[in-house]
Amino acid sequence: VPVITIGVGSRTTMHLDIVASLLTSVVAAKMAEVELKDVPTGKDLPAGSPMTPTSEGKTLGRNDPHEAGFSAAASPTAEPSAKAGEGSLGLLNPNSAKMPQASAMKRTDPQQNGGEAFVNRDGTVAEAPRMKKIQFADQKQEFSKRPSKIGRRSLSRSISQSSTDSYSSAASYTDSSDDETSPRDKQQKNSKGNGDFCIKNIKQADFGRREIEIAEQEMPALMALRKRAQGEKPLAGAKVVGCTHITAQTAVLMETLSALGAQCRWAACNIYSTQNEVAAALAEGGFSVFAWKGESEDDFWWCIDRCVNVEGWQPNMILDDGGDLTHWIYKKYPNMFKKIKGIVEESVTGVHRLYQLSKAGKLCVPAMNVNDSVTKQKFDNLYCCRESILDGLKRTTDVMFGGKQVVVCGYGEVGKGCCAALKAMGSIVYVTEIDPICALQACMDGFRLVKLNEVIRQVDIVITCTGNKNVVVREYLDRMKNGCIVCNMGHSNTEIDVASLRTPELTWERVRSQVDHVIWPDGKRIVLLAEGRLLNLSCSTVPTFVLSITATTQALALIELYNAPEGRYKQDVYLLPKKMDEYVASLHLPTFDAHLTELSDEQAKYLGLNKNGPFKPNYYR
Repeated sequence: VPVITIGVGSRTTMHLDIVASLLTSVVAAKMAEVELKDVPTGKDLPAGSPMTPTSEGKTLGRNDPHEAGFSAAASPTAEPSAKAGEGSLGLLNPNSAKMPQASAMKRTDPQQNGGEAFVNRDGTVAEAPRMKKIQFADQKQEFSKRPSKIGRRSLSRSISQSSTDSYSSAASYTDSSDDETSPRDKQQKNSKGNGDFCIKNIKQADFGRREIEIAEQEMPALMALRKRAQGEKPLAGAKVVGCTHITAQTAVLMETLSALGAQCRWAACNIYSTQNEVAAALAEGGFSVFAWKGESEDDFWWCIDRCVNVEGWQPNMILDDGGDLTHWIYKKYPNMFKKIKGIVEESVTGVHRLYQLSKAGKLCVPAMNVNDSVTKQKFDNLYCCRESILDGLKRTTDVMFGGKQVVVCGYGEVGKGCCAALKAMGSIVYVTEIDPICALQACMDGFRLVKLNEVIRQVDIVITCTGNKNVVVREYLDRMKNGCIVCNMGHSNTEIDVASLRTPELTWERVRSQVDHVIWPDGKRIVLLAEGRLLNLSCSTVPTFVLSITATTQALALIELYNAPEGRYKQDVYLLPKKMDEYVASLHLPTFDAHLTELSDEQAKYLGLNKNGPFKPNYYR
């Protein structure tokens, strides 16, 4: 390719490599004193200038990236430049096919004042109108400076507001209201005049209804159960009080229970996971719902009490997630257990509490352990968390996972899902574990097993999913690197010692919804998500299809306990029969157009199984 040399002034030489093609022309300019300039169009152009509108009405110049032919670095301190008319530029192959029009290029000479020139297509130089140079007011601001305290607060408010408008679906519609009045201070009624609920805003009901309708499409088993059992009404007479996450998926479960004959009153098991629009849709549909996103601790217990303590209505079934509802009834209204037929619990924390009550001889009704059912452990805990851990982290921090060092505390089903997702994204994953069997699984899956204190100084992300308490204590928080992200994927907020961070020497900054910077006196900060509560349901959403499996299991457990003849279940904790686990799984197979193989009589006899199942023993997990 020819090299064309242009002299500009007495001290500057520019070498341009020009490559011509049928459609495009690229000219690379490398000169500190050359800069591109937007040019006027139409009547403002100098006479004879080739920079005129095309037949499509589009002006070719710098503002058209497909036609621009020059790239140069501009000096922000350069003065107006040399006079026009020095030097010329000839295009390669001027007789070739039609060429794109060249961009205008301003030439400057710091040794002289005035003069702007544009290189025309034929190589001549024309003088262009003088144009004022734009100076930004904050051009000299140093980006390394920290904003003032007031500026930080203003920036935090700005980020927080924008994030609630554009981030998680669980937060985007529920935090955008400017109404700071507590729902407890409002008098709200639905369109039928019923006011037995307490939510953020009943006016969001229409949007919540659309969310529920979308969720129904991804919950085939629950919808099939509703259709099959609706005529029989197996829950007729049941009065179910529930305390779970109030999301669109939970709404489908509640409406299914209602279709099967049950009356329902509901509160939230997490102060951040409620979808306000869904709660509004449920209230509009006649459900007694007491929940809103961002409850205080006092609000949390008040909502549970409003569900339980109501004149003329007493529950006979409990559906719990975490054990808080069961704990409240035991503490405040123990006589209610005389009429309660059973408890269905779906979290490891709640199940642990039930086993403690049973061991102490204080469990006075049968309880169904849904958390340890196969359909909950192998689907909700594993596959749900495998997808939602990335979703929650991305929505809150925009972190890139590739190359990040992550420690996952606990290698149960939740931990397995988190580790698999992070490893697939290119993260370096460490695992902590107390159980030798789970620890060996982690090693066989390619993860390095460590103690938390061995890696706490170097990791970028800390994730807890043990169901235990004080997994990450203040000692570890003090030793974390600047910018370390700390979050929890277990049900309870006890895994991270958040209370130890609420001390005078530490500063808390809310930067966006569910994201806090905790700042040490030396300037180090950690990023705490959802104040240590469940990340995926507090900061994002979870896959609806997986929740269909869990919700169907819960519904069947309620039906089983409610209709069981007296004496079948004693005052103890039970696992869901494997036959029901398999039934739940079979209801979801048609979604994948899956076809089960059937045993022959000879094969069934050989294995000692019934042709129709169950195919696994009750102890199988």
